[in-house]
Amino acid sequence: MAERSTAAVDVADNSGDEPLAAKADEATTDGTAEAQDTTGTKPQKTDGEHINTEATLPTPDLHSGHKLARRYRLEECVTRLDGFSSWRAVDEKLRRAVGVHLLPADHPRARSVLAAARSSALLGDPRFVQVLDAVEEDDLVYVVHEWLPDATELTSLLAAGPMDAHDAYQLVSQVSQAMAAAHREGLAHLRLTPGAVLRSSTGQYRIRGLAVNAALRGITSDGPQRADTEAIGALLYAALTQRWPYETDAYGLSGLPKGVGLIAPDQVRAGVHRGLSELAMRALANDGATASRQEQPCTTPDELAKAVAAMPRIRPPEPTFTAPPEYQRTTYQRGTYGRPPAGPGATPQPVIAVPPAPLQSRTGKVLKWAVSALLIAALGLGSWQLAETLLHGKDSGTEDTTQTTPESGDNKPRPAAKPLRIADATEFMPSGTGIREKDVPKAIDGNPDSAWVTKRYLGYANFGNLAPRRDGSGIVIDLGSVQDVAGIKIEMYRSGQKAEVLAAEASASAPSSLSDFSQRLTKLETVGSDLKKTLDKPVRTRYVLVHLTELPSDGTADGYRGGISEISVLG
Repeated sequence: MAERSTAAVDVADNSGDEPLAAKADEATTDGTAEAQDTTGTKPQKTDGEHINTEATLPTPDLHSGHKLARRYRLEECVTRLDGFSSWRAVDEKLRRAVGVHLLPADHPRARSVLAAARSSALLGDPRFVQVLDAVEEDDLVYVVHEWLPDATELTSLLAAGPMDAHDAYQLVSQVSQAMAAAHREGLAHLRLTPGAVLRSSTGQYRIRGLAVNAALRGITSDGPQRADTEAIGALLYAALTQRWPYETDAYGLSGLPKGVGLIAPDQVRAGVHRGLSELAMRALANDGATASRQEQPCTTPDELAKAVAAMPRIRPPEPTFTAPPEYQRTTYQRGTYGRPPAGPGATPQPVIAVPPAPLQSRTGKVLKWAVSALLIAALGLGSWQLAETLLHGKDSGTEDTTQTTPESGDNKPRPAAKPLRIADATEFMPSGTGIREKDVPKAIDGNPDSAWVTKRYLGYANFGNLAPRRDGSGIVIDLGSVQDVAGIKIEMYRSGQKAEVLAAEASASAPSSLSDFSQRLTKLETVGSDLKKTLDKPVRTRYVLVHLTELPSDGTADGYRGGISEISVLG
């Protein structure tokens, strides 16, 4: 009997396919997948990386229109390589595009691909293209993942030219932070090529193929952290120079001149940011490459992320405005209307404006008298209204002065609310059992890209209808002392969550149950991507609870997951 295993899910967006080339001699053909190159260049192997060199295996004989699990309809094969194929498909149940990797169940790497897909799906980090399903069924193993049609591969971005300093800084910052988070969970990429990095229309970078890309090709590494760090350094090097930092051409980029060795980016191209150039060399220090003389090499993504954070922030370039064309007056405005054009070398003659002749006909006289009468009537009406106003003001005395004083009574403007300092945040655990306690600081770190995300629950939106979770979950904010709370601003990890915001009494100490939060700041309702509320009257409290009672669908048939990205308490 066929076995079906569904992996966890985090993001229900659409997605582009991940890069599917196993070696550096496979270049990208478009923004969705990598295809085999025909240049005959050799693979570029990093330190400790092992590439499976077994014989090419037959791929499953499938065609467009074939349906998997009576749900995923295959549309277009984008890669066919070494016994597996990758497709653009349609999830007919949710009516969205997805990507699918397919390989026979008896493929020697089928077990490792399933394990890698399940591990990647459990990470739950929105900076990675999410695995939506991992299934063994009908003698096939297939992995379903997001498809991002509005994102652009780094391969395509680099084809247009090198990046400016700010864009390259954002690339290395976001990718190194994401990979550091993955390695903390024991996951490596090992195939972090320009085709594996996507930039969304908002400028956020997403990484696809975490663990799965390497498993599909049988790639392992004795030093996975070092391998991924050097791969990030190669991406930064390519972004700064539009050159691949090895002697072989790869991914549509020219390699370095043969026999020269690895030279710093600022020696390859003029105008490269010095700090980013040194950072790329620190990440690429391997097999004889020379790092910055002042700093030690970065050997893990976490070290690289910290080195990026220690740099002075690189701001985006100032926008350039094109000056509008000089205002050109018409010939009438220049006083040349009706004048014959002067010949070459002719001296311009002054123009004397001649006023039109006065109206002399009977009609003209009537018009003049009518205009004069209207002017006299308007003057008289204006004089009468002015006098009436002055007399009314005199009779009113000082009655109006007390009514129009802006500083009196309730008319005094209220100062704008500002974010209060948050001393601590803890997970709301009415049953005493937590979900993701270690991730709670991500909801108050000022970075909306990080989030506290719940586990995936099956069958029921109210946390799987499990007894420990029937009172919901959420985050308790500790302001450190009793404050006047004037409002809240919360960015949700996903829209569709049922949530409310409550506050404890000013005298409360370490509240832990719903009954401890007796002051309601917002009503319980299904919210969108954010939850904002300005209170009519400030509330005195030290503890604020963001309470979740129901989670939205995670995009699978029966899965539910939610979370909170950022919390601000205003006072």
